[in-house]
Formats: sequence, C-alpha cells, structure tokens
Amino acid sequence: MAHSHGNHNHHHSHADLKGRNLVISIILNIVITISQAIGGIISGSLSLLSDALHNFSDVLSLIVSYVATVLSKKEASTNKTFGYKRAEIIAAFVNASTLMIVAVILIKEAIERFYAPQEVESNLVIWLALLGIFANAFSVLLLKKDAESSMNMKSAYIHLLTDMMASVAVLIGGLLMKFYQIYWIDPLLTLLIALYLIYMGYDLLKASTKVLMLFTPETIEVQKIVKSICEIEPIKNVHHVHIWQLNEEEVHLEAHIDFKEDISLSQFDVILIEIEEKVYHEFHINHVNIQPEFGKCDTKKVIVQD
Repeated sequence: MAHSHGNHNHHHSHADLKGRNLVISIILNIVITISQAIGGIISGSLSLLSDALHNFSDVLSLIVSYVATVLSKKEASTNKTFGYKRAEIIAAFVNASTLMIVAVILIKEAIERFYAPQEVESNLVIWLALLGIFANAFSVLLLKKDAESSMNMKSAYIHLLTDMMASVAVLIGGLLMKFYQIYWIDPLLTLLIALYLIYMGYDLLKASTKVLMLFTPETIEVQKIVKSICEIEPIKNVHHVHIWQLNEEEVHLEAHIDFKEDISLSQFDVILIEIEEKVYHEFHINHVNIQPEFGKCDTKKVIVQD
C-alpha cells in the first residue's frame, strides 16, 4: 500500500556522474597525500604532515563515498528488500568518525611540538601547499553540486574543503617561516586544522547517527501529521505512527488508521491516495504504509508505540 514519487533513470545517470567525479578526486588526493607526506618528512614540517594525514583521511573517505555511491545503485533483492540505500549514510558516519580521530592525533602532536619548535625547510612547504590548494580546489568544484543533495557527498565535500583551507594555512605558515623564521606557527596551524576538523565532523556525525537510529526527521512534527490526516472523512483517529528516514531521498510513514464506518476496499483506496498526496505535499513523505481498522479493540490513544 505504499507508493513513491521518483524518477529512476535520471537517478542512474546522475549517480554515474557522481561516481566519475569522485574517482577524479580520489586520484588527485592520492597524489597530494604521497607528495605531502614525503615533503613533510624531508622538510620537518608538522603542519605539512598533518595536512598529508588529513588528505589521507580524505582518500579513505572518498573511497568509502565512492563504494557507497556504487552500492546505492544496486537493485533490491528478496533478502535485501531496501537494497543498499543506507550505504551512503553509513559512509557519512564513518567519514565523520575518522575526521574526529585524526583531529585528536593532530592536537596531541601539535601540543608536543609547541614545547620544542623545530626548524622547517620552508620552500618545500610552500610548493606542496600550493599543489594541495589547486588540486583540492578542483575536487571541491567537482563535488559542490552533489554535496547539496547527499549527506555522503557532503561528507566528501567537507573533507576536501577543509583540506583546501588547511593547505592555505600551511602556505601562509611556510611564508612566515621562510621570511620571518617564526617556527611556532607550524604547530599552531596544526592545532587550528585539527579543531576545524572536529567542528565540521561533529555536525555530520550527529546528522548521520540520527538517520541510522531511525529518528523522525527534525523538520517533521508527528502531531501535525496526525492532525492533518484526521481532517480526512471518515477517519476517526491515527495511532501507532512510525516516521523514519531511509536515506536522503526517502521518508517513510507507517500508521494504523481507525475508521468511523465499515468502508469498502475501493473506498479505502481512494482515501489512501488522498493521504499519500497530503503527506507528500505537506510533509515531503514519499512512502506511506497504512493499516486500516474498524471497531478493533486496542488502545487508540497511543500515537507512538512499537
């Protein structure tokens, strides 16, 4: 008794393009990571190494995002009735978690370095920071459009954007070290990059956790939906309501509806279409599953319950 509003073919070509853009970003980031890691070791720059570590976490997150994008295209089967629609949400959760872990490691390193600043080979830092800025800027532009509609792509986009900012910070640090020999700027930048990672990662971790826990989306008020459905004749009341987000495209509503009279199935179908249209246009719910009841002796007071 559920139906959905959606366009399948458009989704496929879009997912293919999304995948291609991710592959380009992955290759670019592998190049940056290797060059920055080698450069960081040679030059003795912690901020360059932290940028490389950040980039490495990006490579991982982009690969996870890519796998999730590929999986989310796979069709559902009898033992996977939802297909892999949640793969992208899990990817976002994993990415956000790695961001936090990397950040904690960087903070620890930076604090140790504050007490013993070390001389840094600044020319190498400057050139590698420039490489990081250009490669990440290109990747950011590739993923910008998809980041607005997908939590998974947003996590990849945030990773790359923070990388670009980190590279700009490293570039400024490199210039200060080259011209003014201010070597404490290196751990300071590392600390700032790490704090920024925590700030960005936390929101994403929270959002993806809510979807994985089947929480009702924040924009939806259950009482309002119940009130709206009860306006339809001959509905008496709505109870045992479950509303959850399967992934970013799908919001599901499941409910028991008690009718004032013993209506026929064909009459119920007409009302069901009305309910579907109403919740879709008013609350953006695109999957509806209703259990009709008449004169059934269970508690009708409980709106939300297992």
